[in-house]
Amino acid sequence: MMTRDPKRCPTHPGELLREDVIPATKRSKSEIAKLLGVSRQHLHDVLAERKPVSPEFAVRLGKLFGNDAGLWIRMQGAYDEWNASRTVDVSNIPTVAAAE
Repeated sequence: MMTRDPKRCPTHPGELLREDVIPATKRSKSEIAKLLGVSRQHLHDVLAERKPVSPEFAVRLGKLFGNDAGLWIRMQGAYDEWNASRTVDVSNIPTVAAAE
């Protein structure tokens, strides 16, 4: 099994949608937005990686593309965690262990 380079940011789900998934459908972004029941602007913001894939949006994507909402949620979570771990200063937060 191939492992991902931990120094490389995980792919934003919008990139996968923009580069692979939507083009494979041969449908316009406007049509995809309509099928999803979201505005074109909302879809555009996700595709441009300006908005995250929310759990609600993930359910819509999972239904439309025939995969599990968890796929989209896990992708977004990995992307968010990677970015947060590099931007949030935790240097003053101690690590505590459970009492025995």
